[in-house]
Amino acid sequence: MEKRYRALSQVLRGKFGQKVYKVSVDAGFCCPNKDGTISRKGCIFCDTLSFTPASTRGDKPLSTQLQAGMSYLAKRYRAEKFLAYLQPNSNTYGPVRGLEKTYRQLLSQPGVVGLCVASRPDLISNDVLDLLQELAQESYIWLELGLQSAHDITLKLINRGHDVQAFTNAVGHSQGRGINICAHVILGLPGESKQMMMATAEFLSRAGIEGVKIHHLYVPVGTPLEEMYRQGQIRVLKLEEYVILVSEFLENLSPQLIIHRLAASARRVHLVAPDWTANKLRVLVAIETELSRRNSYQGKARQSGPVDEIYPQTHKSSAHE
Repeated sequence: MEKRYRALSQVLRGKFGQKVYKVSVDAGFCCPNKDGTISRKGCIFCDTLSFTPASTRGDKPLSTQLQAGMSYLAKRYRAEKFLAYLQPNSNTYGPVRGLEKTYRQLLSQPGVVGLCVASRPDLISNDVLDLLQELAQESYIWLELGLQSAHDITLKLINRGHDVQAFTNAVGHSQGRGINICAHVILGLPGESKQMMMATAEFLSRAGIEGVKIHHLYVPVGTPLEEMYRQGQIRVLKLEEYVILVSEFLENLSPQLIIHRLAASARRVHLVAPDWTANKLRVLVAIETELSRRNSYQGKARQSGPVDEIYPQTHKSSAHE
């Protein structure tokens, strides 16, 4: 089954000549939306344990986490090149000297060809950008910013703690520094219509970023979102609904944007709903099947032309994006 979107795996293979794997690590950073600086409640869906690998825990040395992840991938997939991924919480939240020590420690490990740093758009100072710009001169750098929605009314409802302008400002200050910017978005957030979600796709297409990571809304155990779900205040999407929705979202995205992910994933022990969240392969196959059925592809709603002209280097799909 050929891909009909610009997958990160394809871009990495073109850049490094082979498949490159992400290895998640937890450097122990916190979040101002949980430590009281902004709020102590966090986002209504926040539970980092639901998506964090068991080998990734902040109480383990960073090098131990990274080596464990790389060793596993090398054994299972014969992987040789990796991106160190600072995933849980806000990984630009701290003194720049401490950030630099963490980032350089990860980049110094054999086999690590780049770094992905996940954070919030309101935590991107010029000092942080100066550091990432310096690192980008020698390594492949992604700064992943949690936007979630292009609508302030939604960001307030989910207790995000920042507005859309904070994202716009962070992206603007990042321009021309050699740093790749990826926006995280969630489809199916409370109160959002399909039109609102497609407006987010349009916003991202014009935002001046390089990539998008798409998630669906799922309900982790022990979160405010679980209480809302139990009380019938929200509903989650059926797999069939999400497959159609994400296909339309892709159609409305610029074909130049690199797609890091098409759906969220979570371990069952931390998952309330929907249950299909725990089966990543099933979701990916369903999305790619739907795109094929529709004879559709990323950016179709924005431009005309056969898929082969827009994506001339499509390749066989992999379940390990």
